[in-house]
Amino acid sequence: MIQTVRGVRDIPPEESGRWSFLEERARRIFAQYGYRELRTPLFERVELFSRAVGEATDIVEKEMYVFEDRGGERLCLRPEGTASAVRSFIETSRHRSLPWRVFYMGPMFRYERPQKGRYRQFHQIGCELFGPEGPLADAEMMALVLRLLRAIGIGAAVTLEINSLGCPVCRAPYREKLVNHLESVRSRLCGNCQNRLERNPLRVLDCKEEDPALLAGVPHMRDHLCAGCESHFQGLLTHLDRLALPYRLNPLMVRGLDYYHRTAFEAVAGGLGAQNAVAAGGRYDGLVAEMGGVSTPAIGFAMGMERLLMLMDESLGAPEVADLYLVAVGDGVVEAEAVRIAEGLREKGIAVEMHLGGGGMKSQMKHAGRSRAPLAVIIGQDELTEGVATVKAMESGSQERVARGELDGRILALLGRSIG
Repeated sequence: MIQTVRGVRDIPPEESGRWSFLEERARRIFAQYGYRELRTPLFERVELFSRAVGEATDIVEKEMYVFEDRGGERLCLRPEGTASAVRSFIETSRHRSLPWRVFYMGPMFRYERPQKGRYRQFHQIGCELFGPEGPLADAEMMALVLRLLRAIGIGAAVTLEINSLGCPVCRAPYREKLVNHLESVRSRLCGNCQNRLERNPLRVLDCKEEDPALLAGVPHMRDHLCAGCESHFQGLLTHLDRLALPYRLNPLMVRGLDYYHRTAFEAVAGGLGAQNAVAAGGRYDGLVAEMGGVSTPAIGFAMGMERLLMLMDESLGAPEVADLYLVAVGDGVVEAEAVRIAEGLREKGIAVEMHLGGGGMKSQMKHAGRSRAPLAVIIGQDELTEGVATVKAMESGSQERVARGELDGRILALLGRSIG
């Protein structure tokens, strides 16, 4: 038997309704803020992510699915959504009409150790905003994130954490101070962080393996911001306070991707272990220019759908139940007439489920009960001869015979819907 590849999974019908619910709520909230959907390819050129995400990141070094196509071109499955959005922004010259607000949703791919809420094929929902450079855009995006989390019932379980990562002007001298401090405790750092110290020292700050006490005395970027970054961050705090958005400062929070500057934020939740972020993002004002486009400020975020679903109430997005179950007991003529009746009911917007596998009355009524449909409509040889149908209310057990010409209206009335 051929099984699924390690780190990927099917989404069965009993779960897919919850996914659709989450996607529908996201589309509704994004539309309120003026975002439109962008759909990008599942695979891109390798250099898109090595340039955008950063050569020294875990994603590029260890986690991308890289392959050669038949023409010898090196491609990879997309590990995240922002780089593709930036490529599309540049390729279609969107800088001529700003702001550009887009959202995306779909699968991403990273070769990492599967764990709770994290798979090698995982799904993200995200937004990207190109154009505005002030802190008001940052605050609005955080408001959007919190509004969506409230719309799916998990807003109360989530805390918004924010930090500033500075800009190239102030990050370089800060990086030197950080490295000097970490060198003094190099021997106590984990193996990964000893390597990061040479290539990407900021990543040491959010390592989940380090003893928190070891990082207690590290210098914070927040205390070494240039005047422009400090003004931006103070402006963000002012807007968050005016919007009454709850937040917590986290000076050790950094993003795992090199393109982030200034504002960084995460929405974190309890009960998910060390990897507890359900949404994360920040500002990447320099990325468009680095990728060959016209310099354009930008900010974005992404949410892990699997983690959101772990926190959502099980009842949200439960599979839809048919309005009625149609039971056909008899020969082929009876079954053919039952199918015709079912199609007529569906034309009226009534959801009809049928067994389509024959069987007696008892077995089909068992199927009707398992379907959880509130009504059962029974067509047998007697009903066919008399031109009627038997309608049964599954909860009360009461039933009535209804002329087939009046069947649509009677079922609509029993379902509490208007005719026409």
